[in-house]
Amino acid sequence: MELARAASDADRSALTGLLQEALAGAATMRGGLALVGDASTDTLLARWTAPGQAVQLFVGEFEGALVGLAAASAAGSPLRGLIECCYVETGARGVGVGSALAELVVRWCADQGCEEVDALALPGDRGTKQRLEAAGFTARLLTLSRRLG
Repeated sequence: MELARAASDADRSALTGLLQEALAGAATMRGGLALVGDASTDTLLARWTAPGQAVQLFVGEFEGALVGLAAASAAGSPLRGLIECCYVETGARGVGVGSALAELVVRWCADQGCEEVDALALPGDRGTKQRLEAAGFTARLLTLSRRLG
């Protein structure tokens, strides 16, 4: 059975491995290097677990194994949520872990007082786009970029 919950200190080792996989996968996708930038597992985990910040890290489990993670933040005026990362191990996809994580993130954003929640999908990543649309998200903006130099 799938389960999504707030991450704990005991999850740190598994989260590090999952986040390394997520960053490596994103870096291979079109636009992924621009999105990932110089982020590292350490800097991201530190930011997503910083006390006193409007940010939360979640984990997804399937049959007792930690197989996914999601990070969300809330900022701006009016307050807007952002799914900064949502990743599920390849072998654990299609069983509801990603959906459970997305639902928990949306609930967390609502509890923070957010009026909307945004999520990013890289160009050509139809799977992510379709999963987000199935969770009630709609595309509202496409940003095109041109590298100079």
